[in-house]
Amino acid sequence: MNLHLVSDLHDNYERFIKKVRESKIVWGLKSENGWANCDSNEFDCQVLLFWSEQAYAKRHAKAEWANYQPAEIELKSFIDNWLNGMHKDGLLAGVNFNADLAGLEVAPLS
Repeated sequence: MNLHLVSDLHDNYERFIKKVRESKIVWGLKSENGWANCDSNEFDCQVLLFWSEQAYAKRHAKAEWANYQPAEIELKSFIDNWLNGMHKDGLLAGVNFNADLAGLEVAPLS
């Protein structure tokens, strides 16, 4: 990964934190089969994907996720329930992944 790309990924992560703090909403993609996820690029585990804005999530509702719809998660529930559950299940959080599904993969309780 080149330095500029890593910088962009960190910027996307910071944008996620700032926007979610303001809106109190986290966005994911959901279908009748569950929430959008992908294999980690760094570890042997799954990554649940989250975005700071509905439009960012909607942009990813294509190809394998064409039947998924943006779904909001209240920040309090995300912190109190989701992050603990993800930690127990050995999942990572992928926040504000870009169109190439590149982004920071973060441990839920870090």
